[in-house]
Amino acid sequence: MARPSKFSPEFRSDAIALWRASAGRRTYRDVATDLNVNPETLRVWVRDVDGPPADGGKVTPGDAEAEPARLRAETARLLKAEKEWQREREILRRAAAYFAKEMK
Repeated sequence: MARPSKFSPEFRSDAIALWRASAGRRTYRDVATDLNVNPETLRVWVRDVDGPPADGGKVTPGDAEAEPARLRAETARLLKAEKEWQREREILRRAAAYFAKEMK
């Protein structure tokens, strides 16, 4: 037999409403911390109200194939940005050395 909850149904519904009002801006952990509740508890409350996912929580083949491609593109973008930052740092380093010589 399950242990009775220390949280009232009103508290649960208010917690779910608070999370939904801030969904997209705040995580379960942020909202749960404000309410002094375990984040997993809040997530389970929301899941129980919403019901199981329509697809049963399974990853569709299209999603599984698209994810690596998206990650490769993101990695390429980040590597390009890193090379640009390295070039900028080198220019600034040289400029600082030049102006340091001028000050002497």
